[in-house]
Amino acid sequence: MSKVVVVMYVSMDGVVEGPSWTSSFWNAEHAKYQHGQLIASRALLLGRVTYEEFVASWPMRDESDAFTARMNRIPKYVATTTLDKAEWNSVILEGDVVEQVALLKSEPGEDLLVYGSVTLVDHLVANGLVDELKLFVHPVVVGTGRRLFCDGAVGTTWTLAGTAAFSSGAVVLDYRPAKAP
Repeated sequence: MSKVVVVMYVSMDGVVEGPSWTSSFWNAEHAKYQHGQLIASRALLLGRVTYEEFVASWPMRDESDAFTARMNRIPKYVATTTLDKAEWNSVILEGDVVEQVALLKSEPGEDLLVYGSVTLVDHLVANGLVDELKLFVHPVVVGTGRRLFCDGAVGTTWTLAGTAAFSSGAVVLDYRPAKAP
């Protein structure tokens, strides 16, 4: 059985939208961490907005870099109600996203990795399909923008399973759903 692992860039004030504010914190430590996450995964699971942002840039990058080569070759599943077709080694999830992701999770293999895709993540969390939530917190206050969980999000409790700290001041907080008492 596969796990759904979310890696989400977040500011100190909870903003996840348009993470261009992360670039000044990127360094070799971040690259190594992200490479490890990608290598440990069998596929990407993306929402439409993140997919469209990624497909507009990743396929044009130099594949002599191992991360880029892996990013371009890994299978991708796109949750969307507006796209009819997908490129870049991608498949559109047909029908109910919750059912489709549950089916993907039931297959053997490595993780299903979610980058960004905040609307999808909100939906997956509300339906109990996220196994790990890795918040990549950056030491910046953005001020405005979309937050990780929308107003009215289903209340859930998480357990801190691990942390990683980087010389840039960013940290990863690795959460797992808390088990009911």
